[in-house]
Amino acid sequence: MSAELISILVLAVIFVVATTRSVNMGALAFAAAFGVGTLAAGFDAEEVFAGFPGDLFVVLVGVTYFFAIARANGTTDWLVHAGIRMVRGRVVLIPWVMFAVTGVLTAIGAVSPAAVAIIAPLAMGFAAKYRIHPLLMGALVVHGAQAGGFSPISIYGSTVNSIVAREGLPGNELALFAASLVVNLVIAAVIFVACGGMRLRGTGASAAPATAPEAEGPVGSAGGAGSAQGKPGTGGGEGTAVAADPRPVATAPSAAEPEEEPGGTVTLTPARFATLAGLVVLVAAVLVFDLDAGLTAIALAVVLAVIWPQDSKEAVNGITWPTVLLVCGMLTYVNVLDEMGTIEWAGEGVAAIGVPLIAALLFCYIGGFVSAFASSVGIIGALIPLVVPFLEKGEIGVVGMVAALSVSATVVDVSPFSTNGALVLASAEEVDRDRFFRQLMIYGGAVTAAVPALVWLAIVVPGLG
Repeated sequence: MSAELISILVLAVIFVVATTRSVNMGALAFAAAFGVGTLAAGFDAEEVFAGFPGDLFVVLVGVTYFFAIARANGTTDWLVHAGIRMVRGRVVLIPWVMFAVTGVLTAIGAVSPAAVAIIAPLAMGFAAKYRIHPLLMGALVVHGAQAGGFSPISIYGSTVNSIVAREGLPGNELALFAASLVVNLVIAAVIFVACGGMRLRGTGASAAPATAPEAEGPVGSAGGAGSAQGKPGTGGGEGTAVAADPRPVATAPSAAEPEEEPGGTVTLTPARFATLAGLVVLVAAVLVFDLDAGLTAIALAVVLAVIWPQDSKEAVNGITWPTVLLVCGMLTYVNVLDEMGTIEWAGEGVAAIGVPLIAALLFCYIGGFVSAFASSVGIIGALIPLVVPFLEKGEIGVVGMVAALSVSATVVDVSPFSTNGALVLASAEEVDRDRFFRQLMIYGGAVTAAVPALVWLAIVVPGLG
């Protein structure tokens, strides 16, 4: 049995064990990276550790730490009140506002994970406050980021267009942008309806439901916890699903309950004002000065913690350490697969298929599946050059194939193993993280299974370009 096949079988075992035994999948992945990397690929420890996503580790820790302080001092409650005033109390508009804002951020040049890192904590705070289904809110944030992600001036768009030009292939920047925008908009509309978004019509902020949302929602329940997230806010890893807190978020007693004026308006204290200023600095640092979102967030969090230690002494517990372990472990193992040639091995096997349309479909699935666990832009950068010999035969439309590959490799970023999905999971408030992890995993799996085939059917089969 080849080392590449062994590595794929081990990946399947990771999923089975994590689902049936409630072991943190990240811990299993670290063990698999060590075992497969050393025994099957002959890597030493340094080569295995080379795949550890240190940048993502800092992003997850920094962003969740900063917003844990914002929750503790009442800033997120102030933002929720301000946001509701902006949409004039129409709760049904809130998810679409988040979709649009993240889309604009990525369209004008923000890296998708940076945009999600900024918006997801705010969006999930809205979801908890007004009982919007967390999967609905999280999915619209991620799909919004991907909807704008292939504009000609965006990171994804400029990357793909430059690769196409370098390889001497015909390209169409507007077709690429339109494909991603339309696909993500359609998916967002479907998940909006499926997760009860239409029931939010006519619901004002003052009429938010007082009961917790359905734990499983429309995606259902499938198998064990898998994520070993433990109870929300505890950082535990017992892997036992716990019941969602049935109390209304707005009335649950808390030491950090925001101060309100007689009319119900949350007051803007010095700590909250400083936190809002920090949020503005974070946005400017990421979008204007191209600084790292994680390092900037953790630096701002430290400043707030030093000035107002009473608000932040418990904020470290708000860092979702089980999620950090989960994502970093999986990405380390996927990097071992990449370094040992498993991904290229799979791609070459697909290219050898004699039916061009079937090969094109399999390439879309490879892009979607691998991207669900790894960097989307990295997968795009690796796959497009890999399919160049296949495209040069002229049997498949180049513009359609490039667009289908690009969309397939990014639309799956709602997976909890991808950066964007992990940020949504880490930012969720007042939810059972085991259940929410399962929801994201099932939804991400459904998107991975369905969307590549649909975009292939809509874009590649007609022979676009």
